[in-house]
Amino acid sequence: MRELVRGMCSDWAVSIRQACGAIGFDRSTFHYHSRRTDQAAVAKLIKAICETRVRYGYRRVHVLLAREGWGVNVKKVCRIYKELGMQLRHKTPKRRVKAKLRDDRAVAVGPNEVWAME
Repeated sequence: MRELVRGMCSDWAVSIRQACGAIGFDRSTFHYHSRRTDQAAVAKLIKAICETRVRYGYRRVHVLLAREGWGVNVKKVCRIYKELGMQLRHKTPKRRVKAKLRDDRAVAVGPNEVWAME
């Protein structure tokens, strides 16, 4: 749309206001310039941190970025972290793993073979 308005201004010698009004385009949108920083550098740095420190999640990575002077929001770090496919492994507690692998109790054959507290 921006190119269309510029083309109208140059071809027909009209103002930006008139060109935007003719096609129903808001002038504030025409003059908008994004202040968003390039996230490729941040993504590269996050990936480097995650390669060296495997057990760090996005919150810990955000702390390291803040220490290095990058003023990046936690939510942005989380979004980039997920886009890169990084995530911590979810470990199952050892007690559950042992309970799954444990065999059933053997049946007592003689006296004093099995003791239990009730």
